[in-house]
Amino acid sequence: MNDTDMNEVVFHQSLPMMLNSVLDEVMPAYRALFNDHGLTEQQWRVLRVLWQQQSLSSIDISRQTLIQPNSLVGVLERLEKHGYIARVRSVEDRRIVYAKITASGRSLGAAIAPELHKIHNEISARLDQDEWAQLLHLLDKVATVSMTKERDHG
Repeated sequence: MNDTDMNEVVFHQSLPMMLNSVLDEVMPAYRALFNDHGLTEQQWRVLRVLWQQQSLSSIDISRQTLIQPNSLVGVLERLEKHGYIARVRSVEDRRIVYAKITASGRSLGAAIAPELHKIHNEISARLDQDEWAQLLHLLDKVATVSMTKERDHG
């Protein structure tokens, strides 16, 4: 990219700035909710996937939540300490650790769900149904293309 290319896109309309701007707009409500329940954003991401899938290997959790494996260890430790998950080492392969949602973790999910839905509905109401579907599709498409290129060049 040369100087001419960079000047063609107004800074605040560059993809990184637009994505950061959107995050700055939508995340405070979520972060406040997580904070009200004593959770970090990373802890919520782990719980969120476990609320849907009940039990996953730490490798799968890392992939789905985009939390690096070495950071995930501490997140899982804290969630286990709070009683929201249980960790179980695989009997077939001792290197693999599974995290399983506990009854306490499910109760937390049930307590948080109504407020999560409210926040989601307030944000998604800014777009009509077709725009929301298109936004999700386009974000997924950009993420998929980025991940494919990263794998090809990594």
